[in-house]
Amino acid sequence: MRKLFIILLFCFVLAPQVQAAYVLPYPSFMPGNKIYKITRIVDELKAYWYWGPIAQKKYHMMLADKYLVEAKVLFEYGQYLLAADALERSNEHIVQASTDEQKAEHVRVLTGVKGMVPQDFTWTPEKSDATELSLHTMIDEAIKIRQ
Repeated sequence: MRKLFIILLFCFVLAPQVQAAYVLPYPSFMPGNKIYKITRIVDELKAYWYWGPIAQKKYHMMLADKYLVEAKVLFEYGQYLLAADALERSNEHIVQASTDEQKAEHVRVLTGVKGMVPQDFTWTPEKSDATELSLHTMIDEAIKIRQ
């Protein structure tokens, strides 16, 4: 009984507190999932729920974070065209509302992503024209928006 008390005391009282200034959300549904289009529609409908100026800032911060995480995961898996689209949506929302903590976290994530993607990428679908993506330029522009 005494050992249990000491363990609980250590876990709850003496254990160091860990806090983060800003934490990005866990990735939501990704493109290709059946529910993804529904979540995009729900995200747009939420704009009507957040109608005050402070709530609007929170709404745009939430979506900027969500789409940044989506872009990061898609970049990691080599889905550059989908990642570019998600990054563009994140850019649109970060312009409308952001905090210094959020901007700093976004810059950190984008800098990490830039280190793992190729400078340029050509996406060639089977039955249509190729799309040229200048990934480093796109990421640099996103970082500039956040600074």
